[in-house]
Order: sequence, then structure tokens, then C-alpha cells
Amino acid sequence: MTILIQEGASSKRRGRLLALSLGLAIFIAIAGLGSLGFRVNLSSSEPIGLWRIRSPDRPVQRGDLVFICPPMTAAMREARNRGYLRPGICAGDVAPLIKMVAATSGQFIEIGDNVRIDGELLAQSRLMARDASGRPMAPYRGGRIMKGMVYLHSDFPGSFDSRYFGPLPTHNILGLAQKVWTFAP
Repeated sequence: MTILIQEGASSKRRGRLLALSLGLAIFIAIAGLGSLGFRVNLSSSEPIGLWRIRSPDRPVQRGDLVFICPPMTAAMREARNRGYLRPGICAGDVAPLIKMVAATSGQFIEIGDNVRIDGELLAQSRLMARDASGRPMAPYRGGRIMKGMVYLHSDFPGSFDSRYFGPLPTHNILGLAQKVWTFAP
């Protein structure tokens, strides 16, 4: 892509054109990478940066970091309205979530001030009564995880994860989340 700048154009205008060109080039590059399974994470739930969706060579298991499309349930529509979910490729025009699989089918989830899985405390699982804007957060009730479902978690205290929306279907998993180039904010 070539942009011609007239002689005599102000340096301010040249700077704006250069910034616009650079932004457009980055947008095109990211869009192209998306078709190859690359995603840019801008949320605080996992490190910010470039990630790749990798097809698993085995069934997804506890401890795996995954990309998953949330189903458009009432909780997800509310999350989208509140701004917890970014625009993206999943149903309802939301971006895939990057979350750790904390529990799989058959395991029992207890919700209190923290989360317990089969009686064992899940680290970094304290629930928030309110979000950053002061709105009440409704926790998942807990219970046994049904076949074909996974319970998702992030260590980030403000993460919107299964503590609030419950288990999600495994068929919504796009693949394993692999860091390419990330940094902690």
C-alpha cells in the first residue's frame, strides 16, 4: 500500500496520514492472522497479546487453557450489555473467551465466598458481589457438572467466568489457547 503525500503538506497532516496508514496495515495484518487461528487478547483474564487457537490432539482436560465461544444465554446477553464481552466471531457477535478448564463432567462445584471442586478449594476463586461499576453479580448456584460440559476459571479476580455463568458445553471449545507474544499489563 502506497500513500502519496504532497510536497508542502504540513508535518501534522503527514503524521496523521502515517498513523492512519499504520493503523490500517495493522488491522489488515490482524484480520489475516485471524483466519489462521490467531487472536489478539485485550482482556485482563489472561495476558494481553497475540494467541493462537491450536487443535487439541486429545480430549480437553482439567488445567487446559482454551478458547471457547459462549452460548448466547440470558447471562451472556447481560454480560454483553454490561461490556464484559468484546465483539468477535462467536454467536451474538462476541469474542471467544480464554479460560482455564477447572473442572469437567462428573465433578461437583460448591459456591460460597470461594469455589470448591469436589470439596477442594479452587485457588483465586473468591466471588465478587459487585462488578467494577457497582452492579450486582449473580453467582452460579453450583452442582454436578453434566456430561459434555466444562467449568471455566481465570485467576484474575475480576474475571467473568463460570463463577457467574456456570459450565459451558465442550462443543463450543474452539481449541487450546497457545501464547504467541504476550505481556502482563
